[in-house]
Amino acid sequence: MRGEATGTAGGETGTAEVQALFEWTIERDQRIEPRDWMPGKYRSTMIRQIAQHAHSEIIGMQPEGEWITRAPSLRRKAILLAKVQDEAGHGLYLYSAAETLGADRTDLTGKLVSGRQKYSSIFNYPTLSFADVGVIGWLVDGAAICNQVPLCRSSYGPYARAMIRICKEESFHQRQGYELLMALMDGTPAQREMVQDAVDRWWWPSLMMFGPPDADSTHTAQSMAWKIKRHTNDELRQRFVDMTVPQAAALGVTLPDPDLRWNAERGHHDFGAIDWSELKRVISGDGPCNAERIAVRRAAHEDGAWVREAAAAHASKQARRERGAMDDAVEKPGREAV
Repeated sequence: MRGEATGTAGGETGTAEVQALFEWTIERDQRIEPRDWMPGKYRSTMIRQIAQHAHSEIIGMQPEGEWITRAPSLRRKAILLAKVQDEAGHGLYLYSAAETLGADRTDLTGKLVSGRQKYSSIFNYPTLSFADVGVIGWLVDGAAICNQVPLCRSSYGPYARAMIRICKEESFHQRQGYELLMALMDGTPAQREMVQDAVDRWWWPSLMMFGPPDADSTHTAQSMAWKIKRHTNDELRQRFVDMTVPQAAALGVTLPDPDLRWNAERGHHDFGAIDWSELKRVISGDGPCNAERIAVRRAAHEDGAWVREAAAAHASKQARRERGAMDDAVEKPGREAV
């Protein structure tokens, strides 16, 4: 029955039978697959979320990519280059997952560079020192892990499966970042100050990565009902804080929040108020690097047009050859019979 449902694949309505099957699949923690019927809003929600995630991976190559040529050793260059390559691969996995929902990759890129689709606000901040590379690995990738590991159980199959490999690689990235910071903290006073400065600048934007508070989140309730998400924004943010505080203590840095303290009654850390006006400002395009990030992505897309055209021409040529070979194979037995 799945894959043979009547009604339009992306329509809001289908027969009562296929709607019931969709709901039954969600309730039993089974996966929705590309050929299954799904409500149009579910499809559009998945495209929006996967596209934003893919855009974030691609834009996220920029802040650290700027440091590949300036890394202090060949080992550090190789580590950073490998990480940036991983992020490119993550973007490709995710764009492919979006395509299973009927999205067009070229259209998604067009929406990104025109500002019609968003990416994570965290990538609109500058990397001012090499310590920022380590802090991104520790805090930004750490926040990503908190957010993304539950997505391995997302209700949409291709997205959940893509997340399994992505999360494994993100975990490695976090360890790389933390190892870099440990090396700097064992260094000179200037290096330790550089780490603390980077932590001061990235801590609050990292907390904003989880999105607005639950009371102001537009999509959380429906995404939870469809089991696209498994935890709310505030739950994930709290998990990240609780995970990070002991890591900061082990590293020897101070998190820039005077209100941060353990609450024995709650069994969690309390933390200070987040400046949500900053998140809104950055999301709206007024962050420190918004214009720069999009300009770089747009230029790369335009400069790569000839590569895409050449690849398309080569694929078309190969397809014609294969069709010609198949035609010859069909005709040949007939000639032999004569």
